[in-house]
Amino acid sequence: MDDNLWLMELESALLDDCTVNDIYSICNGKTIPETLRPDVWQVCLDVRHKSDQLVSFNEIFDLPFQRQLRGDCEAVVKRLGNDDEDKVSVVSDLESILTFYCKNRSLKYEQGNGWIELLLPLLSLKLRRSDTYNLFEAIRDAYIPKGCVKQGNVFHLFRLLILYHDPELCSMLDTKRITPDLYSQSWFQSLFGATCTLPVVLSMWDLYFQQADPYLVFYLSLIMLVNVRDKILAMKDESKEKIVEYLSNMPCALEPDDVVDFCSLAQYYAMKTPSSFKTDLLQTLFGAHVDSPLDPIVAQALCLPVSVYELVDNASMETPHPEAVRFFLVDCRPAEQYNVGHLSTAFHLDSNLMLQEPVAFATAVQGLLRAQRQSIEANSNAGGEHLCFMGSGRDEEDQYTHMVVASFLQKNTNYVSLLTGGYAAIHEYFGDHMIDCLEDHDVHRCLVCCGNSSHARNNNTAKNSSNTSAQTSSTSQTPQAKITADLFSKWGASLKSKSAEVKGKLFEYIVNPATSANSVNAPNVVEKHVSASEKNGRRYRNVAPVFSIDDESEEPAHSPTGEAESVPVDETDAKEIVQLQAFLKQPDVITSFRCQEVQLNGRMFDSHLIVTKTHLVVLRDLGKGQSQVIVRRHLSSIVKITAKRRHRDLITFKYGVPDGETLLITDMDRFLIPNASNATEIVSRHIVQQLENSKNA
Repeated sequence: MDDNLWLMELESALLDDCTVNDIYSICNGKTIPETLRPDVWQVCLDVRHKSDQLVSFNEIFDLPFQRQLRGDCEAVVKRLGNDDEDKVSVVSDLESILTFYCKNRSLKYEQGNGWIELLLPLLSLKLRRSDTYNLFEAIRDAYIPKGCVKQGNVFHLFRLLILYHDPELCSMLDTKRITPDLYSQSWFQSLFGATCTLPVVLSMWDLYFQQADPYLVFYLSLIMLVNVRDKILAMKDESKEKIVEYLSNMPCALEPDDVVDFCSLAQYYAMKTPSSFKTDLLQTLFGAHVDSPLDPIVAQALCLPVSVYELVDNASMETPHPEAVRFFLVDCRPAEQYNVGHLSTAFHLDSNLMLQEPVAFATAVQGLLRAQRQSIEANSNAGGEHLCFMGSGRDEEDQYTHMVVASFLQKNTNYVSLLTGGYAAIHEYFGDHMIDCLEDHDVHRCLVCCGNSSHARNNNTAKNSSNTSAQTSSTSQTPQAKITADLFSKWGASLKSKSAEVKGKLFEYIVNPATSANSVNAPNVVEKHVSASEKNGRRYRNVAPVFSIDDESEEPAHSPTGEAESVPVDETDAKEIVQLQAFLKQPDVITSFRCQEVQLNGRMFDSHLIVTKTHLVVLRDLGKGQSQVIVRRHLSSIVKITAKRRHRDLITFKYGVPDGETLLITDMDRFLIPNASNATEIVSRHIVQQLENSKNA
């Protein structure tokens, strides 16, 4: 009976205007029935209501490479073994769709580019030709990486992922000069359509499109290798050609029953991989298919790059998933640079020791690994099995940092990454808040500050002066032997005591950055935080609110009542449980956005931000289609919407009333909203509408 229930729910959802999230929650990893697959894929690929583009096709087949295209279509269909009548129909569909695609996108067809293999599973759905074309175009744009060519960005990144999870396997393939493009090009070009059987492809794509993750093909390809790593390593004495042939044909062994486990493993590996490269390379790898130039972040990378944003966010995680990435940060700058500014959770491993004192360096590495194990066992915020190395961001020192990283890779150390931009990137990220977020920061001796005189002048405050006056008396170089002896003492003593402190500081910066009172960008309206229970917080009920969007750094967002969590306006809503889909279908609901509710204590909850004609409502996901009403705010009570300068998707809604030139802020809510600009634009538009309605009333 349960099997039929989810099918009935899926059929019902498809009759309504459902989304890919609805389908994902209903199907929960199940294979889609053949009768529903076309509708499901059209919803997942957002082409359900797309117009017929082929209506503009003039049916003239006159491309310079038309003969090659037609011949390849006929050759592929011939291998399928269909009846002659079916062969003619399939060849006609293939050639028509691909000819129009080339003309519509001004692209050139090339033999072996995976287009035909990508189209064949779509033709099996037996849709109208125009619907098939829309699916093909959407898959190409959203899921097929750009530049699937020899030495393309795709294969540089894939190699970095292999190196991250299995450096021994990567080293063996590198030694044999077997680059990923030699065996995996068809995997990426066709989403395994060129190598797997049709039932496997259909089942795989069912799960793939529900995930809506364009990078999933990288992890599926990674699982292909990791799953048979021992067999590959055992072939080290075989010829390069034999190994490439074996690797290329690995997907052929997949059976339909293997697909669910195959995709689950891919998702597991994705969770255990730093994710900032996805954002950094999204435009380079995906989108309209105009090949992008090689990105140096990938093409020249020694190992997987990690952005400073991910590093800081990772350090501030309160209760991460047990299998999620947790970094152990290794600061490889020279001692004199480390001593004038560093993160308190960073382990200092002077890269100069590697050449100057190899024995001391080996001892330091053993200490590093021991400290890493201890911090993991202690469940410290500073501890994780993923090693993230950090240089200075200056070529003269980072060449030694790269040597250190290479030495770990040569020892087949798993989970090795490098912070993009090094310490200079951290310095820039914290900006004016570096004094609160960095340990022992000295603006007079910090190379980043000294390299930017205007920045140094802006930070030459009384606090810095008092800190640096005691330090400048001992500016002479510390003997190298003493540096080695003290390498772990400072870190070892402060790790447990400072890990909680630095987490608090980092999250305070992410969530509650303080704006300088002297900032030239400070808003003209002064904000005053008051308790929602105070009488003066109620007496301006009928006064039109002052509304603005602030794109600069935000003011301190401490709860006016001193509590960690925001309090719903209506206390009766605090425990109200609703059915999410039923709530979204209410007539006064205008739109909704998936988001994460961010509390002041650092906790985050998957939620929906819902805009009605009169209210802003937040529903916290409880699972199984149920949600809890957390916030129900009248739109007219929103007086300010702010976004962090460096994290535009972190949005704060502030509530209150005007008092002359002062805003009385009674409460606030904060959310992490993908594509936040769209959400804030809609909310602001309806706030203005509410104000106009109140004036006309």
